[in-house]
Amino acid sequence: MADEQALDEVVRFTSDLIRIDTTNRGGGDCQERPAAEYAAALLAETGVEPVLLERTKGRTNVVARIEGTDPSADAMLVHGHLDVVPAQAEDWSVHPFSGEIRDGVVWGRGAVDMKNMDAMILAVLRGWKRLGVRPRRDLVIAFTADEEASAEDGSGFLADHHPELFEGCTEGISESGAFTFHDGGGRELYPIGAGERGTGWLKLTARGRAGHGSKVNRNNAVTHLAAAIARIGAHEWPLRLTPTVRAALAELAALYGIDADLDDLGHVDELLRKLGPAAALVEATVRNSANPTMLSAGYKVNVIPGEATAYVDGRHLPGTEDEFRATLDQLTGPDVEWEFHHREVALQAPVDSVTYRRMRAAVEEFAPEGHVVPYCMSGGTDAKQFSRLGITGYGFAPLKLPEGFDYQALFHGVDERVPVEALHFGVRVLDRFLRTA
Repeated sequence: MADEQALDEVVRFTSDLIRIDTTNRGGGDCQERPAAEYAAALLAETGVEPVLLERTKGRTNVVARIEGTDPSADAMLVHGHLDVVPAQAEDWSVHPFSGEIRDGVVWGRGAVDMKNMDAMILAVLRGWKRLGVRPRRDLVIAFTADEEASAEDGSGFLADHHPELFEGCTEGISESGAFTFHDGGGRELYPIGAGERGTGWLKLTARGRAGHGSKVNRNNAVTHLAAAIARIGAHEWPLRLTPTVRAALAELAALYGIDADLDDLGHVDELLRKLGPAAALVEATVRNSANPTMLSAGYKVNVIPGEATAYVDGRHLPGTEDEFRATLDQLTGPDVEWEFHHREVALQAPVDSVTYRRMRAAVEEFAPEGHVVPYCMSGGTDAKQFSRLGITGYGFAPLKLPEGFDYQALFHGVDERVPVEALHFGVRVLDRFLRTA
């Protein structure tokens, strides 16, 4: 069991990390090094030897290995990112980089995404040092840069250029799982991440004949692009059930006493309606998606430009990338070209594994009233890059949250914050799981 000092430290570490501004604005505009040095110093005090690695100056990653008691066991990767998305101070109730602790809540950018998990990892490991605890299997600890952009300076760099640091790792855990989801009817659900949709950020380019804005022009790049964007935005993607989502729907249907024939996809939308608020855990992952997000064309109102561009945030389920590509070919049509602006694979992890059962047991020990279910993340994490090394990733950053606390809305949202009691729960569950994982 985690000691009282670990419970105090997780709060302090979360606050300290929030105060270190690691805003990632994209395009390389970020400096994670101060946070990396902070984490490395705390790791070093546990007796391990962390290494600091950079692809680009200031974009620092930290990696350390903790030896387990069973040398025959596969290693596990435990990772969290150090960067955060931007925050406008004038929009917040408190300064987003204050790390203020008010009324039992830690406030600031990164409180849930994901400096809280970084702090939990550090608090658990330091508690083990005091108590003389060693895990069963080797643990590789990684604090990464650049997750909130391309990951090229973070997990992608580590996977491609330092694979030896992850030797023996077959599974990993990171963000976005084992948090309390209140269904509005008194039930507490704890979704554990066992999959991620793939990332397909697209750049669309339409070309036409430039000319005077007062003249008839049937080859207008803006018109071509607008038509393609409208088709993409209006497209109804077909239902596709992956094993993870199928398992989630089956467990939720059983929990709510709903008869569900998941072999008949025509029943899935009806099932989602019957699940009520709990449908939010799966409704974004029963289909692929493509959302137009950026447009650019022209430089003067009376000049028809010869080129227009747009960007689309596309996401595809495991096993559906070929279908995703073919659909985009059809929707963009002959007058618009498209290419991947950024692309990452979809992931799927088994929900019948020993590791998943141990995660479930750890949550249930400290939240016996809760119901653990698997789920597929609609977005992505550093697990995508680490999958290049054959590492199966799970989302497991436990938090026990009060009713009315909208965890999902706080990811990249205003007034991001985390209750102190949620951090304490996370330390206890993470400690329980990692000891025997």
